[in-house]
Amino acid sequence: MSVIITVAPTGPIATKTDNPALPTQPEEIADAVHQAYQEGAAVAHLHLRDVNDRPTADVSVARRTIELIRERCPILIQLSTGVGLDVPFDERAALIELRPEMATLNPCSMSFGAGEFRNPPAGVERLAARMQELGIKPELEIYDTGHLDACLRLRDKGLLSGSPQFSIVLGVRGGMAATPENLTLMVGRLPEDAIWQVIAVGRHNLALTGIGLALGGNARAGLEDTLHLRKGELAPGNQQLVRRAVQLARALDRPVADVGEARKTLLTRP
Repeated sequence: MSVIITVAPTGPIATKTDNPALPTQPEEIADAVHQAYQEGAAVAHLHLRDVNDRPTADVSVARRTIELIRERCPILIQLSTGVGLDVPFDERAALIELRPEMATLNPCSMSFGAGEFRNPPAGVERLAARMQELGIKPELEIYDTGHLDACLRLRDKGLLSGSPQFSIVLGVRGGMAATPENLTLMVGRLPEDAIWQVIAVGRHNLALTGIGLALGGNARAGLEDTLHLRKGELAPGNQQLVRRAVQLARALDRPVADVGEARKTLLTRP
């Protein structure tokens, strides 16, 4: 079974002080995504920053970033509607009006480190319905066990179409701890037709990515999830982290999906 590799080049938390290789401006993000595509990434998970490198839901910034990426390569675009903890929900949700192939759908509010990640139930339902209207594939980010149940309720209400695509997020303070036990628990609870990947934050990224691949999942790589290539060594960029994920997949005899195969798997409705 082929592995779909997603690159997450930026994220909402880290800064260039944490790792100077972090891309924050549209040209930087587009270059990083192109390099990741050349290494084997088929999906780009995008967070955006303003001119001061702060998380933003500015539609013009998003549009410019997407245009630059599409000039460089045919990678699938997945816009994050998570954006940043201080950005209002309605501003975050408005990003889907750009009609990317995919976008995140976070089903629940939660503590997130020292902050709050607010996803009000009525707003989540409206966002799910609008994504369905626009034909945008939701990436369902689940940070805890109850988040899966919330997604299944959305499906029961007819707000999710086709095979659900889950990202099992481990290691965020306020969510599930980054342990193999939590990963296997969540994988065992997924619907039979689910498509999934593991997102392990920080020092657990490499081990849990490998376990997820061994269990049959897809993989995400990039500076959003870890700033280090190995203990004590900052990653030189997203390219090297994607290359590492590709090498893990191939070591497990799992071929890496190209964009066409990823499109068919993720976006074709049964």
